[in-house]
Amino acid sequence: MKKLTVLICYDVRVSDSEGPRRLRRIARACRDHGVRVQFSVFECVLEPKDWVVLRARLLSEFDAAGDSLRFYFLGADTAKRTEHHGVRLPLDVEGPLIL
Repeated sequence: MKKLTVLICYDVRVSDSEGPRRLRRIARACRDHGVRVQFSVFECVLEPKDWVVLRARLLSEFDAAGDSLRFYFLGADTAKRTEHHGVRLPLDVEGPLIL
């Protein structure tokens, strides 16, 4: 079975009392499965079954009302797949630009 390469990016609101704890737990989940490439960005090479487990773990930790969690699937066959959860709707970079 082919492995997935997933770039995981997150932004956790730490201004509420549970924010720092969520931030640590999300970072730990990512660190358990990948390599930190920036403060809130991890690159993970995963078996599909491990991806299912990690994705569920991350979605259970983050707060959709104030946090943002993005999954970028890298590779030739999935180069344009992006999955986003939480605040800050994704920008359509291929859509029209209105100034």
